[in-house]
Parts: sequence; C-alpha cells; structure tokens
Amino acid sequence: MDTSGPMLLALYLKDYAGLNGAGMPPVAPAEPRIRETDQHQLTQHVGGIPALRREWEVWWQHLIENHPEMSPALEPPNFTAFGEAPALQRSLQAHFGSALAWARERRAEYERLERERASNGATDVLREIVEERQLEAGTAARDFNLTIIELPLSEDRAWLVNTDKVIMSQHLLEDPEAFRSYLKPVVELLM
Repeated sequence: MDTSGPMLLALYLKDYAGLNGAGMPPVAPAEPRIRETDQHQLTQHVGGIPALRREWEVWWQHLIENHPEMSPALEPPNFTAFGEAPALQRSLQAHFGSALAWARERRAEYERLERERASNGATDVLREIVEERQLEAGTAARDFNLTIIELPLSEDRAWLVNTDKVIMSQHLLEDPEAFRSYLKPVVELLM
C-alpha cells in the first residue's frame, strides 16, 4: 500500500481540466476538490478538450501499468516526453507548478495517515482478509502480489485497475467493513 506522486499530479490535471469520467475505470474526483478551469484556450490549436482527454487517459493507463515507476519522465519546462501528446504537454507546461504543490501537500498528508495507521493497527484488516482466505483455500492457496495505490479521492471505494493493482480512496480503510467488501473479492481472485 502506498500512494503515487505521478498519479497525484495526473489526478490534479484531470480535475483541473474538468475531465470528469476520464480514465478506465473512471476514478472519482480528488479530495479536497480542485477548482476546475476552462482549458479551451490552452488546447484549442492541438485538438482541444477531446484531445486532452484522450492523451490524459493514455498517460493514466501508462501510470497504472508502470507503477511505481515515474514514466514517462516529467521534465519541466518543456516536458519533451509528452511531445506526442501536445494538449497534455501544454497542460503540464501551464499547470505543473500548482499540480506539484498540490501533490506534495497530499503526499505529506498521506505520510501522516500512514504513521497514524501504524500506531493504531488500522491496516490489520488487510492481513485478516489474507489469513481468512488462506484458511478457506487450504493447500490450494497461492502466493500473490497486490499493489494498492491510495489516492485522495472524494468517493470512498476501490477500483481494480489491473489483475494485481487496485486504486483506492485513502480514506476507505477508515471503514473496515467497506474496505473488506472491496478487497476481499480481489484477494479471493488472486489467491
């Protein structure tokens, strides 16, 4: 379980551009809410908002598949790795500073949350889910890896985004029963 700096940046840009429902599966907006702004002027000469949505979705999928790697590299001020995604490149050029500041604040909040969880045993529910499944499966139980990417999302739920990756609201763990309802089927599938 961890968060992702690149995904925090992408989440900021998605919400800032008003790309509601973007991504597969479409994740909830960030919490705290990011003020949406009109990106028409910024993107009109490179395909507009539809191009920005497509390019963002390709980037998001790449981030999911390559987590925890920072790929493609985010190298300001030109973001040359995004040369084939000009609308997204312009968005990064225009908003990287505010996206980075927001992402750093969320990372610091997540680190405080991790310390609290370590002291109060909040993550024990995940261990319990795995142990229960091991007992059910007996000798048929298999080793598995599961990556849980926690993000500050407004909707307390989880999204299975790959066979071994879940994106989850970082506050879902505050409700152990809801957490269990999302993660138990994933563990059963993997084990």
